[in-house]
Amino acid sequence: MIQTSDTEVADTLPDLFTTEFMEAAQRLRLVAKRVAPRGRFADQRSKTKGSGLEFQDYRPYTHGDDMRAIDWTVYQRLGRVFVRLFEEHEDLPLYLVPDVSKSLWIESPPRVVAGLQAALALAAVSLGAHDSVGVFPFADDLSVLQRPTSGKGRLTSLAARMQTIQPGGTTDLRQSLRRLGGMRLREGLVVILSDFFDEGGLEAVEEAVRSVRHKVLLVQLMRPSDREPKALIGDLRLVDCETRDAQDVSISPAVIQRYQAAYDRFSEGLAALARSRQAGLLALDVEADVVPQIATLFENGRREV
Repeated sequence: MIQTSDTEVADTLPDLFTTEFMEAAQRLRLVAKRVAPRGRFADQRSKTKGSGLEFQDYRPYTHGDDMRAIDWTVYQRLGRVFVRLFEEHEDLPLYLVPDVSKSLWIESPPRVVAGLQAALALAAVSLGAHDSVGVFPFADDLSVLQRPTSGKGRLTSLAARMQTIQPGGTTDLRQSLRRLGGMRLREGLVVILSDFFDEGGLEAVEEAVRSVRHKVLLVQLMRPSDREPKALIGDLRLVDCETRDAQDVSISPAVIQRYQAAYDRFSEGLAALARSRQAGLLALDVEADVVPQIATLFENGRREV
């Protein structure tokens, strides 16, 4: 992303979660519930067979099996005793990993606002399904804002916690996800909300995401001007908003074309990474309403994760 020297970093967050936003997030729960049992983004199934609701298979009866599981219809047809097996559903922990690095606090509106709003909207769905939610903001390292907890009533307190987040430093996705992996969290869904502009480039992003042992959803925080920078022409000094490194550049139409080609390669690489990990990828326009964009994850009668 091209950054000019006149960028300023906000010291605090604006009012992230207005009454209107919280009402929209609550309505998102209803959208999700129409799509999936208990409104989940993805089904987490246990490895053990039990007496859950979904039929899975048959197996021959053995001593000690529950007599209520015997399928007498099969016995009448085959003369052998079989028991019905069912697959039990477990809750799906949701681990929200929002990028709060310094670069996300510039521009108007700051990307960090859309990222945290998207995180809270997803938390609303998960908490409404009685799943646990943990929040782990990251920049050059990962921190713990909230350890996994469940309960519909937790949404308001979670919003209050997220409102207190402060700007971080540079972006280091590898270190941050390495720290997440060291927490040995129960298998769940990790949602990374970031522009993915890591100083290590796409290679660093790929290495970091491939190290995650959970299901993954990537939420790319973008705006149209990322690819189509405006009002940049002539001789300019571009300053990296995180490292403060400066570069003098003569910007011409040919330079813009090369930049757009590089941006397209980055976007295509991110999409390829998602496909290789069988992960979800949502390009979130930070200049548009967040909740309707999150709702697209549940469109067409199925979850996109």
